[in-house]
Amino acid sequence: MADNLPSEFDVIVIGTGLPESIIAAACSRSGQRVLHVDSRNYYGGNWASFSFSGLLSWLKEYQENNDIVIDNSLWQEQILENEEAIALSRKDKTIQHVEVFCYASQDLHEYVEEAGALKKNHACVTPVNSSKAADSACLPTEDASLSTESCEVPAEQTPSSDPESTLEVNDAEATGEKENHSDDKISEEKTNENVPTAEDTAEQPKKNRITYSQIVKEGRRFNIDLVSKLLYSRGMLIDLLIKSNVSRYAEFKNITRILAFREGRMEQVPCSRADVFNSKQLTMVEKRMLMKFLTFCMEYEEHPDEYKAYEDITFSEFLKTQKLTPNLQYFVLHSIAMTSETTSSTIDGLKATKNFLHCLGRYGNTPFLFPLYGQGELPQCFCRMCAVFGGIYCLRHSVQCLVVDKESRKCKAIIDQFGQRIISKHFLVEDSYFSENTCSRVQYRQISRAVLITDRSVLKSDSDQQISILIVPAEEPGSFSVRVIELCSSTMTCMKGTYLVHLTCTSSKTAREDLEAVVEKLFTPYTETGIENEEVEKPRILWALYFNMRDSSDINRNCYNDLPSNVYVCSGPDGGLGNDNAVKQAEIIFQSICPNEDFCPPPPNPEDIVLDGDSSQPESSESSAILEANSETPAESTTLGNPEETSE
Repeated sequence: MADNLPSEFDVIVIGTGLPESIIAAACSRSGQRVLHVDSRNYYGGNWASFSFSGLLSWLKEYQENNDIVIDNSLWQEQILENEEAIALSRKDKTIQHVEVFCYASQDLHEYVEEAGALKKNHACVTPVNSSKAADSACLPTEDASLSTESCEVPAEQTPSSDPESTLEVNDAEATGEKENHSDDKISEEKTNENVPTAEDTAEQPKKNRITYSQIVKEGRRFNIDLVSKLLYSRGMLIDLLIKSNVSRYAEFKNITRILAFREGRMEQVPCSRADVFNSKQLTMVEKRMLMKFLTFCMEYEEHPDEYKAYEDITFSEFLKTQKLTPNLQYFVLHSIAMTSETTSSTIDGLKATKNFLHCLGRYGNTPFLFPLYGQGELPQCFCRMCAVFGGIYCLRHSVQCLVVDKESRKCKAIIDQFGQRIISKHFLVEDSYFSENTCSRVQYRQISRAVLITDRSVLKSDSDQQISILIVPAEEPGSFSVRVIELCSSTMTCMKGTYLVHLTCTSSKTAREDLEAVVEKLFTPYTETGIENEEVEKPRILWALYFNMRDSSDINRNCYNDLPSNVYVCSGPDGGLGNDNAVKQAEIIFQSICPNEDFCPPPPNPEDIVLDGDSSQPESSESSAILEANSETPAESTTLGNPEETSE
């Protein structure tokens, strides 16, 4: 199929991350001929989500990636005298310092397979003695070899990776799982989901015992994000999903609570007016203080006299002048504004607080939404829109080089892995595809990431289906606050009886060095002796992954060497909580390619399409109307579009 590609397009997009996918969808929607390629075998790049075994395979692929031998002879012969080439990299160096720890019981049998998966050799994880976890049982950094077996099957991604396939949207409460298995075992899995079989009973002689083999067998229940983000309910991405009607391809859940960890104690932060007045940890005086301050933040621009004198100090210092108790100052700074104690200015803090309050109540009692099946669903939703309007997709299809005309200094074509020259007017390239020569002057930041599978929530409540966000402030100079997002099984990201915890911060060292102190505060390693002790307060870690990810956001294109004007750079994920940076970037690049065109307009309603010879002009339909959940009684899962369209 790949060697029969058309020889000319209007736009060629290299990489399937969120910004690239949005731009591809927007260009295709505006009538451009789009070719969207990715050398990886999954959609999303560093925005992707993986099943458990898929994540292990992805880790192995990164190690094998370091051993690639590049043969330039295929494309060098095709470069003419009046042309020059910009070679693209075959090695992805965006992930570093990978370390994996397994604390769950190592009873993995030789032939245990992920339920419903194709047969494969899983990447192995060395057993870890929890008392020596800091000294061993880690996968080395990118310069060393990973302790894994060979795996012939490509990394498994969230099963809806084909943009032309229907993305089914299911009620999380009704089904508790995604209909993404094509094999005959799925009906048996559903039937036995909550009924222990003889084999399960044998594997679970003790209460609450979760073994590594269980995690592997239930691996398809996991959808593990490489980057951890949430969607602000009135953020740019939600608005774009609704406007473009791409929201019909996805479903979302509300973040149910915002937590604070203070003085060794975990507690829930009151956000809405009802939460504030129902809170038992605030005195009546504090409730009045907090409501008065939050009301001011919603209208702070109308009262410049109250903050102008404090513009040059940090938001933390400003809060001390506002007659707020230390308890309230902590809540506002770390759980509502979610800004840095040392670097965020007063204006930054007021803007963040206003944005938080502005997003409250649209879909629930917190400002945040999370996409079912993980963040990796979002790039695929836009890829599907692009494919619907004629975009062509090729995974496992690498590009050798960009061909530049010496006279005009414009890029005119690419040469792919088969030596085919494909002409285009515009080229979008994800940052990780550029070679070291192109990026020699670029100074990258790093994001420290940790992914934990745990056996219980960080804060017990009446419901075991809580989705929580927590900011742990920095304690040492030079370090950064850590964002913790805890996902339950109803988000379709982990198996029942477990929680998936994402930790993120700006890197100052390796991911494990940056995050281990917070992990030790909130969690404890899983041990056989600890299973029988029901008084253990902290959640137990069953499995942990640490890695550093490159942050290529907000880099001036002039830092890249000799890029033609019609080559646009798309960055990977940034370290922020929301997705506004990706949407802004996509819109700016789209307007450069298609000036005066509407950015991702809604597709036409089939009822509004006028066929040749049909003189009737039906009235505009209300298909793009927004169905917002009542903030008083938020739905268990939130659909951003018309529910009838969603259940196509």
